[in-house]
Amino acid sequence: MNRFNPVLPVDEYLVETNVLFYLNDALTQLLEHKEEYTQFGVIRYFAEYFSSVKNSNHVLFREYNYIKATPHNRASFIKVFWRCFRQIGRSGDVLSMQEYSSVLQLLCPDFPVELVQSAARIVLMDDAVDYLMSFADFLYAFQLLFYYHEFLASVLTIYQDLLFGKSPNTVIVPTSIAVEQLPLLATEENTSQELQEGVEASTLAECINGLCDRFKQSYPSRTCMLDVLEQSPKVTYYGFLMGLAKHDAINTEIGALPNRSDVLVDPEMDQELLKLISQISASPGSNSSGSVPGGLRESQKKASPRRSLHHRRRMEVESDGSTEETDSSES
Repeated sequence: MNRFNPVLPVDEYLVETNVLFYLNDALTQLLEHKEEYTQFGVIRYFAEYFSSVKNSNHVLFREYNYIKATPHNRASFIKVFWRCFRQIGRSGDVLSMQEYSSVLQLLCPDFPVELVQSAARIVLMDDAVDYLMSFADFLYAFQLLFYYHEFLASVLTIYQDLLFGKSPNTVIVPTSIAVEQLPLLATEENTSQELQEGVEASTLAECINGLCDRFKQSYPSRTCMLDVLEQSPKVTYYGFLMGLAKHDAINTEIGALPNRSDVLVDPEMDQELLKLISQISASPGSNSSGSVPGGLRESQKKASPRRSLHHRRRMEVESDGSTEETDSSES
């Protein structure tokens, strides 16, 4: 969206880009850490804040309510999760639902385990969630569910109504749902045999089309959803979500992840790792397990307006793709 486009009203631009949300958060952070930030200058502080928003680094170690607040925040968190932990996939490791939940909570301490359970059920097609999953399978299922959470919860409500025998004319199509009222996709009721029987795909498509007409938040492309629903005469809820998770166009819409064939490749991160290894090798104290490259040690001594907002941990994650604490060099 071009902010200099004279055709686009100013108010509409501010709403679509959530500028006021980020400005409010920036001011809140500034007031909470006023003594630290004022010594660097307010202009520099705002420049660094919005630069981090643009580069998708702003969601690291923030609370769940913040990372889900805007579509950009959600896409940024998905991207950060991929970049930090793609090594899981490169090494061929498979993890359980609980392990993926723990990994996500390294980036967002209060990330809800229920959402991770729901993503696991997409991968496992509603089987027991204690099975192991590859990183790529979980990543794309998680992306779909996290980015379109409210819409998919509304689809679940419609799906359950159809399962219970309601006609399409009497199915309630939610227009908006408060987050605290969202149905959990992993409840005992939702994992019953009835949920696995499936409904008529054409009927579900008709109801979803009506939901899209009135839904006020993000939802997947109607064309993509129709593509999935046309694959068979009957469809289950988790089968529908798995089809969407594998749809390349959905991945392109969100814009956070590469194609599945390139999910384990990140040249930019690989280059950063090589630079870090080179710095460690060139450091006189590199033989010490607790040493830090001289260049990094100097950069850590330089203050930053965002330092108290997890700057140190953000730098560590972006340097080596992990969340391992290396603060021993500062003690």
